[in-house]
Amino acid sequence: MTCARCNTGSPGPRGWCGDCERAYDTWSRRHATDIIWPVLAGMGILSLLSLGLPLLGAGYLAAITGVFAGFGSFAGLYRLSVRRRRRQFQLASLPRAYLPHRTS
Repeated sequence: MTCARCNTGSPGPRGWCGDCERAYDTWSRRHATDIIWPVLAGMGILSLLSLGLPLLGAGYLAAITGVFAGFGSFAGLYRLSVRRRRRQFQLASLPRAYLPHRTS
């Protein structure tokens, strides 16, 4: 098997070779602020459910459910963001040095 991105080298557990994974790691640092929106959404859901429902008369089980819902929304949105960035990086053009060599 070859790398799914550059068609050279042996792929790791995510399907890319070590060079492509390192290049993605360097590239993704430019988008480090992607974590802000999932955290804010999770915090908002957590606040509304865990703090708001008990104030409206719901029991402590509703507050516990709010904690899990907030964490679940944070984790889900973060995973969607990571998938979107990996797809964006994979579709970006490869530098000329990474193009596979033609042997005919």
